[in-house]
Amino acid sequence: MAGVASGLCVPVLAVAGGTASGKSTLADALALHHPDTVGLIHLDDFYVSAHDPLRGVRTLSATGAETLDWNHPGSIDATAVTAAIDAAAGSGRYRLVVVEGLFALTLPAVAGRAAWRVYVDTPDDIRLARKILRKIEVQRQDPGVSLRNYLSHGRERHAEYVAPSRNRADLVLDGTAPEIDLLAAVMRLVGPVLKEPVRPEHARQASAVALAGHQVAGSGAVPV
Repeated sequence: MAGVASGLCVPVLAVAGGTASGKSTLADALALHHPDTVGLIHLDDFYVSAHDPLRGVRTLSATGAETLDWNHPGSIDATAVTAAIDAAAGSGRYRLVVVEGLFALTLPAVAGRAAWRVYVDTPDDIRLARKILRKIEVQRQDPGVSLRNYLSHGRERHAEYVAPSRNRADLVLDGTAPEIDLLAAVMRLVGPVLKEPVRPEHARQASAVALAGHQVAGSGAVPV
């Protein structure tokens, strides 16, 4: 119950996984089904400025240009993330705050505030195929750039900073499973919180009920 121990008014659910694993889709679906009670924070919104030479980690892109290393946790503004989580959890607007991103279980600022930790595990070849299709269809980017970046540093960064965070998860989900099954598995964790309003004076009690539900249902989630 790290989220409660840190003094947050409502519990936090951290959702991690590799690029194109399906973590964002899962988090978005949860927020869509509970728009008035779930606050959603995307770590992708907290990268330092790509033009700031003093912050973040730099790497050389396959295009030959120096760029921000989007696959390194040091490129995330952890201070801003911490402020956003604390503000959402203490706002009185939500019963649950969901934080999703590559480093949701890697960054202490997130993992240390999470009552539950979920990892979406998807085979590397499927993640790479999804990413390339997205680059082509949405960004009209040459797939060769994505492939060369993946081979030069993306694959290594995932192995070093993202994949190990699977061991910190309370629940590991199969990212190739249908969205409805993934959502059902997560709801077995957080359902008790979303069913009842969480007032500041009752936050600890509600979170304790949710944890009890997790202990009973956690092993019934979508296996990998």
